[in-house]
Amino acid sequence: MVDYPGAADPPFRLSMLIYDRRYRSLTIQAVVFILVMLLASWLIDNTLKNLAILGKTFSFDFLFRRAGYDIPQQPIPYNSDDTHLRATVVGLLNTLQVSIFGCIAATILGVVVGVLRLSSNWLIARLMTIYVEVFRNIPLLLWILVILAIFTETMPPPNAYRGENPSAGMILFDLVAPTNRYTAVPAIGMTNPPGVIAIGREGISWALIAFAVVVALAYLAHRFLKQWAKRVQDESGKRPTTWWITLAMYVLPVLFLTWYFGLHLIPPVLRGFNFADGVNLDNAFVVLWLALTLYTGAFIAEIVRAGILAVSKGQTEAAFALGLRPRRTMSLVILPQALRVIVPPLISQYLNLTKNSSLAIAVGYMDLRGTLGGTTLNQTGREMECMVLMMGIYLVLSLIISGGMNVFNSRVKLRER
Repeated sequence: MVDYPGAADPPFRLSMLIYDRRYRSLTIQAVVFILVMLLASWLIDNTLKNLAILGKTFSFDFLFRRAGYDIPQQPIPYNSDDTHLRATVVGLLNTLQVSIFGCIAATILGVVVGVLRLSSNWLIARLMTIYVEVFRNIPLLLWILVILAIFTETMPPPNAYRGENPSAGMILFDLVAPTNRYTAVPAIGMTNPPGVIAIGREGISWALIAFAVVVALAYLAHRFLKQWAKRVQDESGKRPTTWWITLAMYVLPVLFLTWYFGLHLIPPVLRGFNFADGVNLDNAFVVLWLALTLYTGAFIAEIVRAGILAVSKGQTEAAFALGLRPRRTMSLVILPQALRVIVPPLISQYLNLTKNSSLAIAVGYMDLRGTLGGTTLNQTGREMECMVLMMGIYLVLSLIISGGMNVFNSRVKLRER
């Protein structure tokens, strides 16, 4: 083999940073990065100078001062003597609470409506279409105000449930009492409580830890069971029936713990002019959760419908040829494949729901916007710090949701061979 002198790489020269395409992209990226950093430093310096002119400093020390205001919705103990930091934590937990329950309910509603929109029943399909079009094309804030008005104007007061012939009756087997101020729901009681782990002013019940451990172990056992069933199928060509084993792994331990701890429902009881014993859900939370669910569920329904239509009709015909009924075909063949199309836009809807929860201020629900971006901001006058902190928290929440859903998406996406 003959070596040619011209084949060797030429020595590095500074001009190659511009004229050599191997280095030019790196040069452009470095220049853009420097310009962005210079712009950011100028903005920060200009902001600090303007704050100094106004006699203000950029500091988060206000978080450790006394808050001095009450929060009606308290997932953890809180009073007006606590700090603004604890008030912010309470607001953040309220945001997470309505966002998590909203995402779960909107997903269930969206999947059901999306499937029913493709139903062969003309009436059901048209009713679902009306729901989707009505809720998609009216702003969320208006739906929040409409639902708030319905709860405020049409729901009976708590004392309407009093007397031998009350003017209002409880619903769902006399377990739920909707009123114009709150919705009374049953609480979960234990006849054999195992105690709690004290963490500051909060506590975590050993029963909750036991249930979490049992569910986690059942999930791990379910994964091993699936791997075993796949090996048997690969070796014999027949997949063993494992659904009843999976059901038993989840249900039996949960039923045992329920019996052991003596879990039971404590229905709300009217005492005086208010319900007691149960849990009184503030209507601000119920209204916001319901509006977010109905609004986001309409968008998810369209995503689900599009994902189902993206699956080739040949898949349905093949399933019918194998003797599968339409319901089993949808759950075993169509939806698993449609997930690959559904999940990416579904991430955006979860992000939108979480950020739209900041409209809670319209109903007086003290979320992160109402605490840190509302009362705390007004009391302390720290507009810049509150806005920066609130934006950072929403950014972190969005990144966590995106990261988790992207992991799930990577597990259901098509694998290239």
